[in-house]
Amino acid sequence: MRQLLIQVPRGQGAQVLSLAQKHQGANLAQLEAKEPDRVIDLVIAYLPNRQVEKLLDDLEALPAVKVTLVPSGMMPLQPPADEAPQQVTNVQARSPIEIFLAGLQSIGSWSSFLAFAAIAGVIVWIGLFTNSSFLLVAAMLIAPFAGPAMNVAIGTARGDRRLLRRSLLRYFCALAVTIATAALLSLVFNQQNATNAMVANSQISVVAVLLPLTAGAAGALQLVQSERSSLVSGAAVGMLVAASLAPPAGLVGMSLALGEWDMAKSGAFLLILQLAGINLAGAAVFRLYGLSPQGARYKRGDRIVFPVVLALTGTILAGLLTWQFSQPPNLQRSSRVQSAVEVIQNTLQQDDTVYLVEANVRFTRASIPGQNTLLGVIYVQPQAQTSLSDQTLSERLSRQIQQDLLAQGFNVTPLINVIVLSPPAASGS
Repeated sequence: MRQLLIQVPRGQGAQVLSLAQKHQGANLAQLEAKEPDRVIDLVIAYLPNRQVEKLLDDLEALPAVKVTLVPSGMMPLQPPADEAPQQVTNVQARSPIEIFLAGLQSIGSWSSFLAFAAIAGVIVWIGLFTNSSFLLVAAMLIAPFAGPAMNVAIGTARGDRRLLRRSLLRYFCALAVTIATAALLSLVFNQQNATNAMVANSQISVVAVLLPLTAGAAGALQLVQSERSSLVSGAAVGMLVAASLAPPAGLVGMSLALGEWDMAKSGAFLLILQLAGINLAGAAVFRLYGLSPQGARYKRGDRIVFPVVLALTGTILAGLLTWQFSQPPNLQRSSRVQSAVEVIQNTLQQDDTVYLVEANVRFTRASIPGQNTLLGVIYVQPQAQTSLSDQTLSERLSRQIQQDLLAQGFNVTPLINVIVLSPPAASGS
């Protein structure tokens, strides 16, 4: 429940009490108070979260009303005493006005905001440069992308053009600072080649769209749920949103500095995909929980903005997915590697001369024009009954795996090396 302190002119307190009681108010109290220039009525009320905006809407009919909303959970207890457990378990989602105002409060000063974006750029650069995954996690915690991304979703649900413009500006400014910081560090330290972490983060899966969709939904749920009913910390959800954005932003900056245009394209694709997915899922959740263009103490929403922005976001998302699936394997390399391993496993399972030990498959960065090089190093162990030499086995299996990969339409040049490993001879033989 939320505590409200309501100040009205003298004589209006009884009407406020009646309205608060109508909206399931608990532990109501009216006091006589004094402002610097007049005597007023002060009403203290505790309301269920979902009733706050409804009461505020009714209070607008009263003259010179002032409201102080305490944005933290309260536990008003009433007799009989043995019903206390039931009274405190009725935890509701936040009211739409509280969600909206909390989003506005999250917009801090520009200097601090851009400073955190630059710091995140430094940390993500170190993580990608040194192949340190724990530093990438640290960058996700520091990167200030979650706030603007969720405010874009709030602005979409509310139909608030001003909030949309401000949030998009902050979002792209933060990305620009992170990208520029990573690019500058690559130039200052004279980085010449892409690292393994850069290569790994540039590999995109066909299910990449699921991350921003789940991040947007989780971020919105974290903002609408009361702090006493949330099972996940805000920092964890913020990191989930930033996980979609911090590594790709660093990747874009470093790739631009190195002239690695394919990597830069992959990073830019991910950044746009993340924003579109987060906005689509987040705005839908916010709208489901009651955020609308008009509400108590909020009149600047435009009803046409929500469907237009949602349709535009959906179109961008559909366009990105069409681009991803129309040019295999460029934006599907992570998934293609997994599919190639499955083809190799099936090929070797059907062969009765060897056992599969391990299959290492990856796309290389070989600068061969017009060629998507898929490198596979396959370790096998011959079965006891085979009479073929190791070289014969290796050549035959390499050709068969290459043919099977090409037959699956992978659009790659498979370079396969099958290494035959024989176990040690039994002692005494």
